[in-house]
Amino acid sequence: MSKTFDISCRRCPRLAAFLDSVKAVHPDYSCKPVPPFGAADARLLIVGLAPGKHGANRSGRPFTGDHAGILLYATLFKFGLATAAVSTAASDALRLLDARITNAVKCLPPDNKPLPLEIKTCNEFLRAELVGSRRIRAIRALGAVAHEAVLRAYAVPGKQHRFAHGAEHALGEGRTLIDSYHCSRYNTQTRRLTTAMFEAVVERARNIAAAAPADAGSGR
Repeated sequence: MSKTFDISCRRCPRLAAFLDSVKAVHPDYSCKPVPPFGAADARLLIVGLAPGKHGANRSGRPFTGDHAGILLYATLFKFGLATAAVSTAASDALRLLDARITNAVKCLPPDNKPLPLEIKTCNEFLRAELVGSRRIRAIRALGAVAHEAVLRAYAVPGKQHRFAHGAEHALGEGRTLIDSYHCSRYNTQTRRLTTAMFEAVVERARNIAAAAPADAGSGR
């Protein structure tokens, strides 16, 4: 078991109870905390909000089977960060290339809305991941919750780094936080987030990550 992830975690009573209720209706679903996906030594880390009920909570892999994963994986493939453009199951052949995906909250929350205390409780896993993954150069936050979770993990005041699509924030130690609207169904269908907008931020994050020396270390 990795220090950055605990599949048996039930620290948040509301989330644990909700997972149990979903499991009772869908016994074939994973309904457990969803682990990060991708190599621990990747230079690009993508941070999402939380598992989707019929996507990652079902499959056990971030954005796999989620509507949001359609745009995410297609874009990662386009920019050479994934071996395939579609991810449907944790057992499929898709692999990430110098990229890793995690979530601010590892468990499915009701209505996809984790409570502030749940975000805070789960933050120690994200913090440990950032400390342990020494080669991370670019951190891409999908949405304001992910943005704030990364800042919390670094103990950086949010007032100094406001969330905005395409905004970049220097975190020190050669790491850059890059904001993006979440690739959710709502954001894409309302055109708040277009494919071109999303691709531009992925390309920028890839370039920042790729510009770092192959042996770069955070020193944390």
